[in-house]
Amino acid sequence: ISLKKKIPTYPRKIGIITSAEGAALQDIINVIKRRAPYIKCYIYPVPVQGHTAPKKIAEAINNMNQYGKIDLLIVGRGGGSLEDLWSFNDEIVVRSIVHSRIPIITAVGHETDTTLSDYAADYNAPTPSAAAEIATMNLDEILQKLDDLKDRLVHNIYQTLISYSEKIKAL
Repeated sequence: ISLKKKIPTYPRKIGIITSAEGAALQDIINVIKRRAPYIKCYIYPVPVQGHTAPKKIAEAINNMNQYGKIDLLIVGRGGGSLEDLWSFNDEIVVRSIVHSRIPIITAVGHETDTTLSDYAADYNAPTPSAAAEIATMNLDEILQKLDDLKDRLVHNIYQTLISYSEKIKAL
C-alpha cells in the first residue's frame, strides 16, 4: 500500500516552506497569483541550507500540521550544488514529511536534482514554479468546468420537463 496522500484538486490554503530570500518563494507566489488568485498562501520562512536548516524545515512542517488549517504544503528551494541541497536529505526532514497529515509537494532544486525528501513527499515537482502549477487549477479551467456543468444541468432539467409534460398529456 502506498503512503502517498492525494494532492487536493482545489486547495484553498497552501503553506509554503522555503527561504524568504530565495527566488523560489517569489516564483511560487507569482504562479499561484496568476493561476488561482483565490488561494491563500501561508508562508513559513526557513533557512534551506546550513547546519540549522534541517531542524527548521522539520519544525515548519510540524508547526503547519499543528496549525491544521492548510490544505497543501509546498516545501523546497531553488537550485544549487549537492551540498546546498543536502538539508533535504536529512532524516529529520524526511521523517517530518512522511508523518505530515497535510499532503506535501517537494520542489528542491531543478529537474535533475533529487533528494530523499522528494521520495518521501506525496508529489515531487521538478522546480518551485512547477510545484505551484501542480498545486493549482487555473481559474479559467474552473470556470470552463462550471460552464460545462451548468449546460448539462440545464439540458437535464429540460429533458425532465419534456418527459413530465408528455406524461401529463398522456394522462
